[in-house]
Amino acid sequence: MDVAELQLQDDMRIGRIIAVSAAQVVALLQANGIGSPVPALEMGALVKIRTRSSTVYGMVCGLRVPLPSVASLDDDLKIIEIELLGEKTRGAPGEEQGFRRGVSVFPALEDPVFLAGPRDIAEVYAPPQVTTTPIGTIHQDATVPAYLLVDDLLGKHFSIVGTTGSGKSCAVATILRAVIGRMPNAHVLLIDPHNEYSRAFGSQAVVLSPSDGLHLPYWLFNFEELTELVLGRGRDADQVKILGEAVLTAKHSHFVKAGLDQRGTVDTPVPYRMSDVLRFLDTAMGALNRGESVAAYQIVKSRILALQTDGRYAFVFGASLSLRDDMSDVLSQLFRIPVNGQPVTILDISGVPSEVLNVVISVICRLTFDFSLWSEAPIPITIVCEEAHRYAPRDRGLGFEPAKRALSRIAKEGRKYGVSLCVVSQRPTDLAPGLLSECNTLFALRMSNHEDQEIVRGALPEASHGLMNFLPALRNGEAIAVGEGVSMPMRICFTPLPENSRPRSSTASFAAAWANDVEDSSAIAQTIDRWRRGVRDAA
Repeated sequence: MDVAELQLQDDMRIGRIIAVSAAQVVALLQANGIGSPVPALEMGALVKIRTRSSTVYGMVCGLRVPLPSVASLDDDLKIIEIELLGEKTRGAPGEEQGFRRGVSVFPALEDPVFLAGPRDIAEVYAPPQVTTTPIGTIHQDATVPAYLLVDDLLGKHFSIVGTTGSGKSCAVATILRAVIGRMPNAHVLLIDPHNEYSRAFGSQAVVLSPSDGLHLPYWLFNFEELTELVLGRGRDADQVKILGEAVLTAKHSHFVKAGLDQRGTVDTPVPYRMSDVLRFLDTAMGALNRGESVAAYQIVKSRILALQTDGRYAFVFGASLSLRDDMSDVLSQLFRIPVNGQPVTILDISGVPSEVLNVVISVICRLTFDFSLWSEAPIPITIVCEEAHRYAPRDRGLGFEPAKRALSRIAKEGRKYGVSLCVVSQRPTDLAPGLLSECNTLFALRMSNHEDQEIVRGALPEASHGLMNFLPALRNGEAIAVGEGVSMPMRICFTPLPENSRPRSSTASFAAAWANDVEDSSAIAQTIDRWRRGVRDAA
């Protein structure tokens, strides 16, 4: 009798196999061999089955009594549904290899099922021999850490989904803090729509906002983005043509300086003066052979002048009269090159005018991809898209198509050039089709909406569907983690963040706020002042 067989004699037998399928087995619950009562089983419990050449591990994903007995509970047939997770194969007699995902030898009918012990749990969820970092513990045993596989997580995109209030923001912060703790020279760009994350990373992050530090000059916009910014959706073909001719003419002199000459296009990111654009419009309006109406020229000119004088767009048009090529400085600031102890850039877009928010997202994502594409030695960059459904919606009539294309291009091709994507959303049903399925790792927090659950299931491998049944019952801060970025599919409890490092995403307490009257009305004047200036001061 070998060591493995002796070990099995000490294990708690809980049943025997009565059905086998490709990803699941069904067992009949029974008393163990010496007549002892079987311990109470819970959903998510880890079990193991001995095969002819391996030990197969599975997770309990269903418990039922198909024909309840009214006479005695002992007469009931108790059925266990087990989702197969992986196996340990045996080498030389008495020796077993380490745990690995997937099953090569399936259990047979009548094979006994055993409850996995603490040593089994620790071995199954042990970190593999690659770069890992812990982010919490597994649900079955609070002493066993849950690990991330850093290269697989970041290199192949990941997503975090869950209903409002389930702990998404804290999950994002926990994962990123773990990653930069393991790799302090990371390059992370976090798009923050509500100014939630400014305190989550302390001195390890730089916060950029339209009113503080963010500089995104208009000449970095490609023509499609500039057209949306200047003319909006009410434009006509004549206005678009006029703007294109004006911009290309203004760029021509700078093409020569940049050594581009005839190779430059209206999309080439070189500096040019907006005053040259306005001068072209004035000259063209007075020309006798113009092909468009004066009104079309006047509309384009008035829109540019309005944007230049609008304080909300100062981060695009600036207040400086001088023109210099600071593209290198802009990209260095966005992508943290060099890192200098601050690997995270938090892009606070809460102050960006809503009508051009999607344009700004498009510019950021396109610049990130193009920078990595043209780099001789790509510097890996991760973009975290909080509330991704806002600027990559499923509805084609909403959003800004270039922003969707930029995100989709990163999702499909970014891996080749060192650009990874983190998609964060509370409404997977509202996301552009295909974006979620491009993410090879998924963290699903509590989700009660049936349509959202179905979208998430559709993005998962078939073998992980059983875990999704836990979604409506997850507590805050718990998630189902599946995919290539985790050592194996698991239900995890994220490590709680310190109070002073939690994102500002908690729900307002109406009971506390309405308990007392507001006696000082000066806050209204301050609110109006920020409103008019278009500047949101840091909370």
